Amino acid sequence: MNKKSFLLLITIISALGGLLFGYDTGVINGAQFYFSKYFELSDALKGWVVGSALLGCFAGAIIAGKLSIKIGRKQSLIISAVLFAISAYGSGLPSIFPETVTTLVIFRIIGGLGIGIASMNAPMYIAEIAPSSIRGKMVTYYQLAIVIGFFSVFLVTYFIGDNLTQAENIEFGWRRMFWSELIPSTLFLVLLFFVPRSPRWLCLKGKNEEAIQVLNKLQDEKSALADYNEIQTSLEHEKAHNTEVNYFSKLILSIIIIGTTLSVLQQFTGINAVLYYGADIFEKALGFGQEDVLAQQILLAFINVVFTFVAMFTVDKFGRKPLIYIGSCGMIIGFLLIGVSLQQQNVGIVSLLGVLIFIASFSLSMGPVVWVLLSEMFPNKIRSVAMSIAVAAQWAANYVVSQAFPMVVGSETNNNSFWNGSLPYFIFIFFIIIIIIVTYKLVPETKGKSLEQLEDAWK
Repeated sequence: MNKKSFLLLITIISALGGLLFGYDTGVINGAQFYFSKYFELSDALKGWVVGSALLGCFAGAIIAGKLSIKIGRKQSLIISAVLFAISAYGSGLPSIFPETVTTLVIFRIIGGLGIGIASMNAPMYIAEIAPSSIRGKMVTYYQLAIVIGFFSVFLVTYFIGDNLTQAENIEFGWRRMFWSELIPSTLFLVLLFFVPRSPRWLCLKGKNEEAIQVLNKLQDEKSALADYNEIQTSLEHEKAHNTEVNYFSKLILSIIIIGTTLSVLQQFTGINAVLYYGADIFEKALGFGQEDVLAQQILLAFINVVFTFVAMFTVDKFGRKPLIYIGSCGMIIGFLLIGVSLQQQNVGIVSLLGVLIFIASFSLSMGPVVWVLLSEMFPNKIRSVAMSIAVAAQWAANYVVSQAFPMVVGSETNNNSFWNGSLPYFIFIFFIIIIIIVTYKLVPETKGKSLEQLEDAWK
């Protein structure tokens, strides 16, 4: 196998952590109607079961930084794969476990831990093995895997649900939907044993010979040596100036704050409100019938995949910041179409078009580009901890949005004669404008620079 093929293979394997992230997000969407009926859940309990995994994601991202430093990116991903498999099996509540909402929530939280660990380590690992000229494209495989997972689970849950009666789906169909995640999680676990450890982590641990061997497998000897020398120079510089990292120094704290702000703003676009509550939006807010909802959800997921491919093939050509500007303008247009059509009580094809424009715009900008930037912008010595903080904050923001969205939708203010159900979309527009401002003023362009060169850029 040549070096380019080997790099692509291990990128795809590590990106499977993203596929499981998307799959887990989508499977709860498909299964929640049936297990809600099975357990006779109130709206509050349904929200708790759906949202509980996000608490696991937050905790997983918090511990991922220290875990990544201690045992490495590869071993951390192996732990996440094990957690995915345990969650997939347990969430279906086989007879060996008590059939209670509490048991289901516990296994959802375990899955969340796996997502949190993988969401920090997978893009970081890819960034650390990829040459700078194609690093953006390589990291975008992670976001592509997320949306493919989200798309594929719609097809899987549709296939499972369509071949059973509603009574059978309520009794055991939702269990099969959860168990279907065992296939990709087991595949992820097995394949991870065939990927090398991160060369930058190996250098941090003084395993220099192994680091050189890994770099030589990924690129030509001259480029590998240049990368190795850059890593060593960076580490020696940090060692000479700081025996211990001061996370509260003005420079390091500002880098972490910028990365964390960008990470949080990704969620404040409203993307997961649209993904988690897509069926409710189509059926209630946009006036479509129940029979149309699944087809529109699959269309939504398909658009997500297509425009992630667009981002993949443009992020290293146009740069990170231009894609954010283009995507942000598109997201604003999409939400304006939804918001105005709701305000005027004229929902229909224009509203659906607004949703699709928003999804397309997010998928070519804030979806993949934020993961690229987070994996690039932090200096070697703080990358694990800093990215852990940024990703944990992202999961916290995800939880806030997923819990607040249905509350805002059902509020008296949102349903008065002025807003007519459009208020959430104008709130999201406000945050998208903030994204444009923050990106312009604070976020560096990282295209084409090595991870070590980016450290100097902050100085």
